[in-house]
Amino acid sequence: MADAHDRDVSQLDEWSPRLLKSRLYQRILVDIIVGSLQPGEHLDEGQLARRYGGGLAGIREALARLALEGLVQRRARVGTTVAPLDLVAAREAFEARCLIEVQCAGLAAANATDGEIAAIRATLDDGEQAVEDNDARALAAMDEAFHVTVAAASGNRTLAKMVVTLHHQTARYWLYAMRAPSAEDGLQALAEHRALADAIASRDVQKARATMLTVLGDFPDEMKRTLEGAP
Repeated sequence: MADAHDRDVSQLDEWSPRLLKSRLYQRILVDIIVGSLQPGEHLDEGQLARRYGGGLAGIREALARLALEGLVQRRARVGTTVAPLDLVAAREAFEARCLIEVQCAGLAAANATDGEIAAIRATLDDGEQAVEDNDARALAAMDEAFHVTVAAASGNRTLAKMVVTLHHQTARYWLYAMRAPSAEDGLQALAEHRALADAIASRDVQKARATMLTVLGDFPDEMKRTLEGAP
């Protein structure tokens, strides 16, 4: 079994969290995910620098990374805009997540160290409070941390890095579809995430794979109904 240090989550991201451009990227990313930056909204680099407290160079690097992930669009003479909601792209990304994250869950059940299992559980520690507060930012951050930590525990670095990008591409669609989830729904989702952590801890590969499918849910159909009903 590989050493936990070799699969540290931070190593999935070539940008150190200590770098300003990483912090700028993360803040813009979360604002896109939760809808503070709306689909189609023009992103002025100077305004972003003032809003997030960074320099233009850091903002440009953050936007370049977001463009590579398909979350913003950059066009000559037009500038940068938040990418529109695209049902087809979202469905494709979600289908890819189902394939990759189920495999990651099974590998995590087989390979995760005790430290990695503890890290997976720790991502959910503040779950009840986030649900109670209906804190979209906290819920988005918690969900990302959980899925990325599970993927890192798989021991397959290539798959884990794919999970990071795919999660970013689908998270805002999930939040759009579930814009006003009930506390009951939130607690149910939290229980499903904890059941997956338990399956990984018990080294039950098949149960971990099946539970990951439950955690991911039937997101495309829910989203399609929501987007088709949107004005």
